[in-house]
Amino acid sequence: MTEHLLLKVYIAGNTPAGRRAIRNLEKACAEYSNHHTYKIEVIDILKHPQLAESENILATPTVVKELPAPIRRVVGDLSETEQLLVGLDLTLDQDNGSA
Repeated sequence: MTEHLLLKVYIAGNTPAGRRAIRNLEKACAEYSNHHTYKIEVIDILKHPQLAESENILATPTVVKELPAPIRRVVGDLSETEQLLVGLDLTLDQDNGSA
């Protein structure tokens, strides 16, 4: 069964930390997405401060997993793929390293 994954990554401008977080998130999704489709929305809080306020984003970069429920958040450069997936409540299959 295909599960749809919706992630929003909040950054504060085009900074090295924000770019690194986006790359790390894309890499983790590519590893995880064997049986999943995913969409990553990048939200620059400098351009859309109201979105950061409505989502209670206090630090960047922050990734929010909107779908599937429950909502999960991870803050940082997202460089530790395993910790990122655990933080987002996503698991890899033990057999082949894919989800």
